[in-house]
Amino acid sequence: MDTLLELPQGRFQLKRWPQRKNELLRAWDAADEYLLNHLATNDRLAADAQLCILNDSFGALTLALHAHSPTAISDSFLSQQATLNNFQLNAIDQTNVSLLDSLSLPATGIDYLLIKAPKTLALLEYQLHSLRPLLKPNSKIIVAGMVKTLPAGVWKLLERLIGPTQTSLAVKKARLIFASLDPQLTLPVNPYPVQYRLENTPNNMNIDLLISNHANVFSRDSLDIGTRLLLQYLPENTNYRQLIDLGCGNGVVGLMLAKQLADADITFVDESFMAIASAQQNFEQAFAGKRQATFVAGDCLTGFADQSADCIICNPPFHQQHAIGDHIAWQMFRQSHQVLRQGGELRVIGNRHLQYQQSLKKLFGDCEQVASNAKFVIVKAIKR
Repeated sequence: MDTLLELPQGRFQLKRWPQRKNELLRAWDAADEYLLNHLATNDRLAADAQLCILNDSFGALTLALHAHSPTAISDSFLSQQATLNNFQLNAIDQTNVSLLDSLSLPATGIDYLLIKAPKTLALLEYQLHSLRPLLKPNSKIIVAGMVKTLPAGVWKLLERLIGPTQTSLAVKKARLIFASLDPQLTLPVNPYPVQYRLENTPNNMNIDLLISNHANVFSRDSLDIGTRLLLQYLPENTNYRQLIDLGCGNGVVGLMLAKQLADADITFVDESFMAIASAQQNFEQAFAGKRQATFVAGDCLTGFADQSADCIICNPPFHQQHAIGDHIAWQMFRQSHQVLRQGGELRVIGNRHLQYQQSLKKLFGDCEQVASNAKFVIVKAIKR
């Protein structure tokens, strides 16, 4: 796969993260190239221009514009790790670049707001709400995306929260949207985080909780049907002491485990900063400070000690941003096998067509179906 990105800003080696053998996808797309070529051709960026970059998938924009000391904001730990790795790959010092999570704000105003359109429009809505106060009257706001991933909602959000828009011609199936700040706009209230009430939970737990979800959390408006099924079939072994909710989202699964197992230590893991923030908020709300847990924004179980957990519960993603694949799930399974103690359990829920049971049998040998319905299958694998 091509790893050399050539631009007016320079020549850069770029790799995706996590790295995998026989990678078929590039670490940038035509929208990255279009935006960077536009800036080089149409905007002579002042040396002291204050740049804010949103949702840079693997660091292409941040790396190419590093001379301007940009602030790059992302909700993805993996994207930030890719950016750091690509700076290192190109022997470029990243100390002047500020990498922020999606709930943090730049320390200064913004001259250029450069946005890669995210998969979740709610995330863009939150970002525009949060960053608008930092925009200046002459700030330039540019959204870049592939035509197939630019829904009409992007224009509507920009016009509702920023001001009027203009659209470029499509180049290599990519498009740019230019927005101008309208100081007369009356802004609605930022709707995030959103909340829903978790009630009538399985196993007769009689729990009534208000669950908070930041903008980029999966199924933020209600309990998704897969998690609802999983909550009916959580591990009940009271000997489990160290449990991990892997890919925790808003943390409902780990929270219910903590309710069931009073003596257990629960660790919540997700690559989304907003997911981890939501999980922590929901746990603290449920236990009012009387129970402790660990919250990790990270790359699956990278960095976890071998044989350090009794049970791992996982609902693996089958996509990374817009790319569909099972490599993240496989990484979760392999690392779970390493992190579990002998006799430890990995419990997984997945869409029936993904056939995780076959994958887990190759790793664990001992694997059985716990429950299923028309769409989902829950399996458990025991480390022998």
